[in-house]
Amino acid sequence: MLIRSESDMLAFGEKYGAKLKAPAVIELIGDVGAGKTTFVRGLAKGLGVTAPISSPSFTISRIYKGKDCTLTHYDFYRLDDPGLMSEDLAESISDPQNVTVIEWGQSIADVLPDNRAVISIKYIDEETRELIEQ
Repeated sequence: MLIRSESDMLAFGEKYGAKLKAPAVIELIGDVGAGKTTFVRGLAKGLGVTAPISSPSFTISRIYKGKDCTLTHYDFYRLDDPGLMSEDLAESISDPQNVTVIEWGQSIADVLPDNRAVISIKYIDEETRELIEQ
């Protein structure tokens, strides 16, 4: 699927979030600047989160309260060895009221469930992205 603008990415994320039921795990794959956090902003809106969404690149995780669930957003970009964060992630994944989103999940792949949704976001040009749901 081609996404042709930031507003399209937000709308796709919102629609995806509106259909989602906890518990759920989503792994986002894409280069820096591909639009992963923009997707999460839309997803959060679809889940009923009213707080502003920002990237967890420096904090590793952020937690938001939605209408009927909690959204936990992880970014493992800066971690070669997730250590205790893998335990935190495992707890998040096992919470039946949680939607867990993971960026840069290679270092914690052994913790991720097989039934997770995987969305790859590929940079095409300044405005266009290709989304592939696996």
